[in-house]
Amino acid sequence: MLNQTTVTALQTLLYLAQREETAPVPPSQIAQQLGASLPYLSKINTMLVRADLLRAHRGAKGGITLSRAPKNISLLDVVEACQGKVLGDYCQPYDDLNVVCGFHAAMHDLQGAILGSLSRWSLEDLLTRPTPTGPLKGHANCRMACAVRTTKAALAAR
Repeated sequence: MLNQTTVTALQTLLYLAQREETAPVPPSQIAQQLGASLPYLSKINTMLVRADLLRAHRGAKGGITLSRAPKNISLLDVVEACQGKVLGDYCQPYDDLNVVCGFHAAMHDLQGAILGSLSRWSLEDLLTRPTPTGPLKGHANCRMACAVRTTKAALAAR
């Protein structure tokens, strides 16, 4: 459902959101932390800047920062920045669901569920549990673990 670009964008945003410092972060530092190539991460950062999720800072001490508070960045914002609008796979546009085929009605429901779920989850929600806990701690292949750089105590203080 989420492509690699969107996952890397989420990792980037989580990495930045966890930082206590407010200074811009060089993309090379983020690329190294995430194990991503700098050209690929630059492409992703450009998408996130265009979507007003990141702010780019130029100059010797330049880099990137979040442009909004984590609570104001939804998963839908990230998905649409990287993958485009979430569109339904309908037979043809038609508003009266009582007269369309079952497939059309099912796809309408699916689109609503996807949009609802992605809208409900924010970057701040992900920060509350950035890695698995309990019996899975350290034993699960977590896709966001590479973005985690602060201690639990720092996260608990948020």
